[in-house]
Amino acid sequence: MQATRNEGASTFLLASRPINQRVIILGGVLLLLLVVVMIVSAAHGAAQIPYADVARLILRGLGFNVAVDVSTSQATIVNQVRLPRIAVGALAGAALAAAGVTLQGTFRNPLADPSIIGVSVGGSLGAVVAISLGLANSGLWVLPIFAFVGAMGAALLVYVLSLANGKSQPATLLLAGVAVNAFLGALISALLLFTNQFPELQAILSWLIGGLRGLGWAHAGAIAGPVLVTIALLFAFARDLNLMLLGEETAQGLGIDVGRTRFVLLMLAALATGSAVSIAGPIGFVGLVVPHMLRLIVGPDHRLLLPVSALGGAVFLVATDTIARTIIQPAELQVGIITNLLGAPFFLYLLYRNRRLLRSL
Repeated sequence: MQATRNEGASTFLLASRPINQRVIILGGVLLLLLVVVMIVSAAHGAAQIPYADVARLILRGLGFNVAVDVSTSQATIVNQVRLPRIAVGALAGAALAAAGVTLQGTFRNPLADPSIIGVSVGGSLGAVVAISLGLANSGLWVLPIFAFVGAMGAALLVYVLSLANGKSQPATLLLAGVAVNAFLGALISALLLFTNQFPELQAILSWLIGGLRGLGWAHAGAIAGPVLVTIALLFAFARDLNLMLLGEETAQGLGIDVGRTRFVLLMLAALATGSAVSIAGPIGFVGLVVPHMLRLIVGPDHRLLLPVSALGGAVFLVATDTIARTIIQPAELQVGIITNLLGAPFFLYLLYRNRRLLRSL
């Protein structure tokens, strides 16, 4: 039996190395890949800019004394239009992927996703309310605040509904998430129906698809702190997540307060997702696709899976946003369309693979 386990473990990438080395090596590779994807993304668009010039502009922006032979308009396009959008995409992707890993580990459910606990639809409802009331244009922080409050409120509601004898049940929480999603979705539809002004209606529909168009450095700065702090806090719970994979009774016996830990992890996942949703809108399936793909490569150890999923989510969303804005130039798609087109078939595949889990709910 032990030999079988060792053989299975060796199928994961760099499984023979200590966990710290694996984190450094794989994290470094993904960080390098993120830099490459960012340079490629910043170079492509209506105005094509050479990769080398983009790299020099980034280095100069970081404070290095690098000579760049580009026009002022090209420098402005890269520094003020594309790089801020890329930064927001990387932060949002990292937040959504880290939240997805956390929820799948917390509930031992491979189908768990940030949207299942109502965070995305709650954030959407908050944003729709702000836009419908004409408040979205009154300040940079108004729409994110409404969306964030809606996201956290929905997460708390789902958690309260899942309580039984003071304890949250994973299956009940998932079902409560489905019910809350349907209810809040109906409220959004009602608001859309009674919105008579075309500009507000167009803004709502555009936001509900999820996208990064028109975002600047101020938006990146608004979510950088919450996203980075939340991911760091989630990483601090990596050991607890590993123990919870063994089952509630086993984790309890090993010193984990399962109820309290599940609540904290749920709130942290909601905070990460709410931060991303509050700026970029409800971009779907990042928290489902990225963790699953990386889990097949690096294994289920959350000490490694959490940081590489955060970096992988950043790479994934920057890459898909690049496709979205270049595939039908000069027009561009919302990145939420691309992630849904990629994620929906993957979700159906997971449904097929996990038929027994679904029967047990």
